[in-house]
Amino acid sequence: MGPLRLQQGWNILKTGRLTRLTRQYHATRPRAAVPTRPVQAVARAAVGSYSPQDGEHVLNSPSELARKISAKVLPKIPRPDVRKVLIVGSGGLSIGQAGEFDYSGSQALKALREEGVDAILINPNIATWQTSHQLASEVYFLPITPDYVAYVLEKERPDGILLTFGGQSALNVGIELDRMGVLERLGVQVLGTPIRTLEVSEDRDLFVQALKEIDIPVAQSTAVSSVNDALAAAERIGYPVILRSAFTLGGLGSGFANNSDELRDLSAKSLSLSPQVLIERSMKGWKELEYEVVRDAADNTIICCNMENFDPLGTHTGDSIVVAPSQTLPDDEYHMLRSAALKVIRHLGVIGECNIQYALNPTSREYCVIEVNARALASKATGYPLAYTAAKIALGHTLPELPNAVTKTTTACFEPSLDYIVTKIPKWDLAKFSSQVNREVGSAMKSVGEVMAIGRTFEESLQKAIRQVDPRWKGFEAYVQPEDLDGALSKPTDMRLFAIAYAMFNKKYTVDQLHDLTKIDKWFLYKIDNIVQTVYALKEVGSIDKIDHELMQRAKRMGFSDSHIADLVTSKEDTVRAHRKSLGITPFVKRIDTLAAEYPAHTNYLYTTYNASEHDVEFNEHGTMVLGSGVYRIGSSVEFDWCAVTCARKLREMGKRTIMINYNPETVSTDFDEADRLYFEELGYERVMDIYELEQANGVIVSVGGQLPQNIALRLKQNQVNVLGTDPEKIDSAEDRHKFSSILDSIGVDQPEWTEVSSVNAAKEFANKVGYPVLIRPSYVLSGAAMNVVYEESTLEYNLSAAASVSPLHPVVISKFIDNAQEIDVDAVAHKGQLLLHAISEHVENAGVHSGDATLVLPPFSLTEHDMSRLKEIAEKVAVAFEISGPYNMQVIKKPAAGPGEDAELKVIECNLRASRSFPFVSKVLGHNFIDAATAAIVGQDVPQPVDAMTEKRDYTAVKVAQFSWTRLGGADPFLGVEMASTGEVASFGKDIHEAYWASLLSTTGFKVPRPNTGVLIGGDVTAPEMKTVAKGLFDLGFKLYCSSPVVEDFLNNINYISAKRIFFPTKDKRMLREVFDEYDIECVINLAKSRGNDATDEDYVARRNAVDFGLPLLNNARCAQLFVEALAKKIPEGGLRKYTEDRMPSEVRSWREFVGKRA
Repeated sequence: MGPLRLQQGWNILKTGRLTRLTRQYHATRPRAAVPTRPVQAVARAAVGSYSPQDGEHVLNSPSELARKISAKVLPKIPRPDVRKVLIVGSGGLSIGQAGEFDYSGSQALKALREEGVDAILINPNIATWQTSHQLASEVYFLPITPDYVAYVLEKERPDGILLTFGGQSALNVGIELDRMGVLERLGVQVLGTPIRTLEVSEDRDLFVQALKEIDIPVAQSTAVSSVNDALAAAERIGYPVILRSAFTLGGLGSGFANNSDELRDLSAKSLSLSPQVLIERSMKGWKELEYEVVRDAADNTIICCNMENFDPLGTHTGDSIVVAPSQTLPDDEYHMLRSAALKVIRHLGVIGECNIQYALNPTSREYCVIEVNARALASKATGYPLAYTAAKIALGHTLPELPNAVTKTTTACFEPSLDYIVTKIPKWDLAKFSSQVNREVGSAMKSVGEVMAIGRTFEESLQKAIRQVDPRWKGFEAYVQPEDLDGALSKPTDMRLFAIAYAMFNKKYTVDQLHDLTKIDKWFLYKIDNIVQTVYALKEVGSIDKIDHELMQRAKRMGFSDSHIADLVTSKEDTVRAHRKSLGITPFVKRIDTLAAEYPAHTNYLYTTYNASEHDVEFNEHGTMVLGSGVYRIGSSVEFDWCAVTCARKLREMGKRTIMINYNPETVSTDFDEADRLYFEELGYERVMDIYELEQANGVIVSVGGQLPQNIALRLKQNQVNVLGTDPEKIDSAEDRHKFSSILDSIGVDQPEWTEVSSVNAAKEFANKVGYPVLIRPSYVLSGAAMNVVYEESTLEYNLSAAASVSPLHPVVISKFIDNAQEIDVDAVAHKGQLLLHAISEHVENAGVHSGDATLVLPPFSLTEHDMSRLKEIAEKVAVAFEISGPYNMQVIKKPAAGPGEDAELKVIECNLRASRSFPFVSKVLGHNFIDAATAAIVGQDVPQPVDAMTEKRDYTAVKVAQFSWTRLGGADPFLGVEMASTGEVASFGKDIHEAYWASLLSTTGFKVPRPNTGVLIGGDVTAPEMKTVAKGLFDLGFKLYCSSPVVEDFLNNINYISAKRIFFPTKDKRMLREVFDEYDIECVINLAKSRGNDATDEDYVARRNAVDFGLPLLNNARCAQLFVEALAKKIPEGGLRKYTEDRMPSEVRSWREFVGKRA
């Protein structure tokens, strides 16, 4: 309730699961939503006519009397006079800084727009909804660095700047701009949380000092900036210690050390990433809790949500299973931490939202604050629009006068109370990085995304969340069987939850044994045991017809899926579904209203549960369902969310009601106002069918959410669901290699030779027939990456015997790999087989780098008009053959012409009948919205006329560069191959390919341009033709060349006018290697190796890995290295390596509208 006192006659009743207000006798509550400025707010009109006089703040209430009184009582806080505000975004999605900042920034932009403020956005992440003109009036696709933000400030001259919606990147930039004096010189006001507060929350010493002033215990820590100081501090505190890096996100460079050797290694690595590290007492095994707090300038402060980590302290909160609201805190502990949170936030002076993390000793009431983050975070758990409210507060509003934008009937000064339970599970993609990556999770975050499941019991929401993380998982089962079980339980990995299942199901561990090993609270373990007992009960009955009403209801209330039940009683999912429905057991739809149903609320924020007895909504809208993309993972990220949001908005524009299904809390598609109805739900067949049947929807769109919806499309059609757009039978024929291949043959479209083999000998036979290299794709992978390019027979044998199994049960697809060929992406939209719109992007890298990791250039830089028309013709033929209505994309290989006068060969290597990850990029660069056109084609309404966007002349180029998170994945080899490894993407515009590539490469998080005349370490394959030109280019620009291998040394020194020095290169001692890098001033690593390192001491692997660990730019592809050197050669004379200087405006500092010539 915050600063609004409880009215007479009310008590707060706190139960283990939720806070409730109980009323002893009747008292009216004058608290419902009202616009403070009727023109702008979203709530309904007020009763009475009192409107605020100059400078007054008025309570958001329908009672005129209440508003008049409040105008006299509420403090008069001057509102900042801003008409134009710059929002700093967070850049490409990386581990530790992902989609949550896309959606929080989008909410902030909505709030600014409502206030009539002109919003300028700088964010190079072209794949997000945030960087669309619907939200910001100007968008700059430029690096989030102090220099570029300063240039944009100088060019746009805004009145204010918002720094708390762009993650750590934006905070760091804001602090630096303040230090540079740019904000003061240009008269730019920092809105919301002041810079000093940001500095205190980021600088550990200042933070500890500030909390000591108010007697709040903080983890005892010492800030150090050298390895020796770190060791001395640890001696004082006593091992084990935890080391944290200051000024980084997601605990980058953090870890535990049990002795001085471990600490020496860890601190050497961390100090290369951050100027300061903290050594503090380790409290592993304590409970970790988090409170979300909102405070306005009038000191009104509320707690939005409190969360508890399922995993005890020691696992980064981004890598923990988190439950909201907390389940195991007694009332006095909840209030002890709540009071401390309010005290801390007020003392630090946060204005807006922030989160505070605690460690709590499970055996005593001892607690301490771990950290405070003054930036936007989770608001999906409660339905309270945190970021939106924080942006309004930054503009000078106070909580009592703001309407709660979700409920529309309460003020924002109302603490949410929950009548449901939310479970968040992280999504790790560590298996993508083969055996090199350590699977243990600790204080540095490794997960790439997260899911959020809503249920009414812990069991229900946990099992829902497990299925959301990976569609192959059906619920709480032993999906791993660790040999060292106790080790797997005591040292958390990404699969620990399933190790607990193995311990319970197969090894009969008790709750007490598990608690001793994992330190997970027994409350959670007893709840999990309920799931285990239900599994036994289902197995015992043995067949589907013996499951009675009571057992079926118990299983569904525990969150079991139909297919899980089917497995347990050896039946089929459809049979279980039919039996369940015959027993009259179907899910109920409940509404998240933030007020635990104590107040009438009209939200469209829904979830399904079996722990209920009635629906909260009526099903009379018969909307169109849009299936979202689910969890962010490598290969499917925010670009599909852009597609889903764009599609839903287009449908609403056409006058259709929309139903969005998605369960990813980091997205804009799950924002409360993007669809008419939002189901925060699973995207599996069972749940989609439930919602379709309940809503009696008029159709389902499966082509804008990536691969997940495509996987169930055919089954939906077979069960009489109206799947809109391209026929699922055709989708299936594009996914099935045999069908796809014969269709391409029938329309005369070329493809590389391929076959499916079920023995190693058959694979060798095919490879010898077509010639090496070949690409292999096993269907069953034992370890490591699934796809590989193989250059010789011995590797083929190894890859098909040791790394994967090949048998009639597990066939392997093997195809001819074309070396040194160019790869081209074609994105297109068709209607009833007629091509409406297409884009042709060219990869910088040669074929062999996954298209999600490749550098894309649009318009193409080397394709002739003849090539372009041939590619368009292929797109037309494919559209006709598959009768496409909607989006599709193809990857095409261009093999150089065999002789003069002949055409280059164009071969299609892949085709997806859905939107691809490059749809937002091509839409924004060409100024034609591909998803708008696709949505019209899918529903067959207002279908646009065909347009050839590729023939329009453009005086700019855009380049899309992948964002990698190698730094987070200790041990992973930063090598580009046919398996995707990037976690995000950025793109920039420029007058030519060099300027665009320069700006986009600098936009990747953490890219530091080497200073003039510093050292470059070169290595790799000397047969690569680019090796010579790259070395020559760098040498001519004044860089010093170093190498570690005698082969490379000979090669470089045999090039005219070049000298290179071979240096001592320790491959096993990281600290010594760091000293070597420092001694020779090495600030860039170029490594053009042909294949991955065989082991951890391979020189090329060590060079690549340590470039990443030391925070240096790494160029690991020959074509990109060549482009980088060319860009450097153009940029250095223009002052590209110089710091920000007043009145020198680099030519790439232009807004998206200025490049494209219209508000696209």
